Amino acid sequence: MNKIRKGDEVIVLTGRDKGRRGTVLLRKDDEHLIVDGVNMVKKHVKPNPLKNEMGGIIEKAMPIHQSNVAIFNPATGKADRVGVKVQADGTRIRVFKSSGAEIKAA
Repeated sequence: MNKIRKGDEVIVLTGRDKGRRGTVLLRKDDEHLIVDGVNMVKKHVKPNPLKNEMGGIIEKAMPIHQSNVAIFNPATGKADRVGVKVQADGTRIRVFKSSGAEIKAA
């Protein structure tokens, strides 16, 4: 079970975007995430008339390692760790470590 999923609001812990919050748009692989507005780079793009693409410099979100982000707890307004609680019927739910409150699916 991935502790950070698509649609979760996360906060960056390290790097040049430290303290910035964003929503997880995509999981690239098991360890990397693409977060909205975080780790943005300028990329030079050639024009492609077959796809109707203009050339120039575009801003693109690059992947960030999941160890560099933490889930954002709206109740405390801070970063929090994710725990897993097994319910009586055997289903597993994600909870905030600090309070034990269930993390709502986005």
